[in-house]
Amino acid sequence: MTAFSLAALVPALPLLAALLIALLHLAGPARGEAGETLTARITLAASGLSLLTLFGLDALALITGAPGQVRLGDWFASGAFRLPLSFTLDGLSLGFATLVGLIALVTLKFSVNYMHREAGFHRFFIGMNLFAAGMLLIVLAGNAGLAFVGWELAGVSSWMLIGYAYERGTATINAQRAFLTNRIGDAGFLLGIALAFLWLGSLDWAEMAHGSKNLPTLYVGLMAIGFVTAALAKSAQLPFSPWIARALEGPTPSSAIFYGAVMVHAGVYLVIRLQPVLIQTPGLMAIIACIGLCTALYGWIVGYVQSDVKSALLFATLTQVGLMFLACGLGLFQLAAWHMALHATWRAWQFLAAPSYMHLLRGATPPAPAWLRRFPRLYTAALQRFWLEPLADRLLTRPTLAMARDMRAIDDNVISSMLGMPEARRADALLDERELAVVKGRGLAGGLLMWVAIRFDRFEQRLVLQGGGGRLGAGLRHLGDWLKWVEYLLEQPRYLLLMVMATLVAIL
Repeated sequence: MTAFSLAALVPALPLLAALLIALLHLAGPARGEAGETLTARITLAASGLSLLTLFGLDALALITGAPGQVRLGDWFASGAFRLPLSFTLDGLSLGFATLVGLIALVTLKFSVNYMHREAGFHRFFIGMNLFAAGMLLIVLAGNAGLAFVGWELAGVSSWMLIGYAYERGTATINAQRAFLTNRIGDAGFLLGIALAFLWLGSLDWAEMAHGSKNLPTLYVGLMAIGFVTAALAKSAQLPFSPWIARALEGPTPSSAIFYGAVMVHAGVYLVIRLQPVLIQTPGLMAIIACIGLCTALYGWIVGYVQSDVKSALLFATLTQVGLMFLACGLGLFQLAAWHMALHATWRAWQFLAAPSYMHLLRGATPPAPAWLRRFPRLYTAALQRFWLEPLADRLLTRPTLAMARDMRAIDDNVISSMLGMPEARRADALLDERELAVVKGRGLAGGLLMWVAIRFDRFEQRLVLQGGGGRLGAGLRHLGDWLKWVEYLLEQPRYLLLMVMATLVAIL
């Protein structure tokens, strides 16, 4: 064990602070306005100690040289699978971790006064501490498995703070939009982890970089696609951009550190960390460059028509992050790293100053430039943000919420009835209500499903249910009711799409 083993304290301190504040809130001392001082002291102490530890590691690395990988033992082991508790301490990770720790401390200090007397003061700082722990773990993790833990901590804290004002429906639905979109990125991250272990037998970043040189290009590309998908979703690159504009629903300090300074750059950091893997797949790097360029253009054009400060800053951020992905796609990883650090510092200050802009600036918001207004269609598309947000709602948010409502209905009206719970309504009562508003199948597949459903219904009604008697008849009637419920679900277009996707997955 060396002094570099203290790297484990860097993400652990904010995590412990979040747990301590939660326990004190449950116990009573950290509640209401009287408990704000205690919560603030715990938060600032943890963040300050974490930053001091990073300063010490930086100084030690300058004197003795950065150690690269520091392994403290096995965090999880099962058969041949081992996930070490390891940290990467090189110039990239130490430099960016120090910047993250500094921005986190400044933002938390700003938040103490900004959130004073807010009903959710303590809940806010629990979320912010979880986020600081997650981001520091992403940056310092020595392997993809440990980085994924930080990835999820940052994601869940983002969801908590977007929905901070949960009494408002807008806040909760926007939190759901962000949560669902980022689950696609998480699935990509898990795919990359699974393929790395399958083909390389290790999740360490260093071993992944070395071992990938001995893999076929196709294998390297498939593994990298998973991680790149996660990076694109977390950094809100096209086609995942719609969620980030809705994420501004949270308080300004969380917007500053999440979507202005730190979390929006997590995808860029992941791509830079994967540089040795990505340079082996020129085709994927070209795709990354194209996506970055398109996102930069999208943020640049849409940013011209924003009338509020936070939205204008957000789309400016999207433009800059797109340029970072463009640089990575062109192989300019060092340029992207410097751009990331400078932009995070500058944008953090701008977001924290956003509430004062109305007083700092004189005059009305400047109109869109004349050249943009000369193209009415482009101007309208910019105002509508190229219709990406309603498209994302239609393809992702609404089907997911509808499926959740269906699962809730099945639980309340079928499973609860089977278990004999007295408060549950009978499933056949629900079916009687739903039969009045059945969604008609559309197209060839939908029409075929409707035809099959009608024939099954006639068979059940005329031949099965009426002919049975006693216990057998009652059992058949219950079976018929459940079959009718399944038929109702099959008539929904979203389940047809789900079946098609499951078939494609099975084929692949």
